[in-house]
Amino acid sequence: MALEISALVFDAYGTLFDVHSVARKAEALYPGKGDALSRAWRTKQLEYTWLRSLMGNYEDFSRVTLASLEWALESLKIVPGDADKSALFDEYRKLAMFPEVPAALDSFARARPLAILSNGHPDMLEAVVEHNRLRNLFRGGVLSVHAAKVFKPNPATYHLVEERLGVPRALVGFVSSNGWDAAGAKAFGFKAFWVNRTGQPVERLGVRPDAVVPDLASLAEMLAK
Repeated sequence: MALEISALVFDAYGTLFDVHSVARKAEALYPGKGDALSRAWRTKQLEYTWLRSLMGNYEDFSRVTLASLEWALESLKIVPGDADKSALFDEYRKLAMFPEVPAALDSFARARPLAILSNGHPDMLEAVVEHNRLRNLFRGGVLSVHAAKVFKPNPATYHLVEERLGVPRALVGFVSSNGWDAAGAKAFGFKAFWVNRTGQPVERLGVRPDAVVPDLASLAEMLAK
């Protein structure tokens, strides 16, 4: 694909790491409710990042993640013990990668520096990157919106990439599985690649991603051309 890209930046949750891998632990703790709990938790987690950004009431992602877990548990009428809640929260520190991620990242890293930009709290991000042994691939760093005290898709979050990498936005390729995140990155001026794992329509937000792919392997193949 004939695009000039000096650095590739990845969203973490849902793009590199499967947020619904927590469902296995949830199902072990609450049989028959694992999938529903995982989905309610993730939906509320995203809602709280957007709402807190709109309210001007930032709270770090670890607290947002715990609050959304508590809401999801109550919504399903689950009364957890403290140990169960801690065990579920800890799953975010060791989320599973999507199967194609290691090989795709190896391919990307041979051509240009890679970085992560995520809503995740720095401690959470460092833990999941180390757990999956990906540290050496991200020469550009693991960036958290915590430095901007607001969540994506606020433009201040994407600006962190320019500050850290020293690469003009027009030369940054941004990769996300979240359509709203790809739209935010494109509106900021990045080249946006949407990893549309579930076949959703493009968001109606006035911009379109530069490319839509089903997974990172397809993106690696496309950028290699």
